Amino acid sequence: MVSHFFFALTLLGMLAVFISMASGIFFMTKDTEKGSQNSNKMMRWRVYLQGLTLLFFVLAILTQ
Repeated sequence: MVSHFFFALTLLGMLAVFISMASGIFFMTKDTEKGSQNSNKMMRWRVYLQGLTLLFFVLAILTQ
């Protein structure tokens, strides 16, 4: 039961990583200073979310 919870969090994390990566790429196409700042911020969020998603994945495996 607990592993299903962590698996669901893993899937939500993967979706969040995809959205932050797509947003970062979108802002990267903007050729302005603000676009560059937003792109860097979204790519930093992507790294944080990837780490969190990896943690959820490991917890899902360990609780099976």
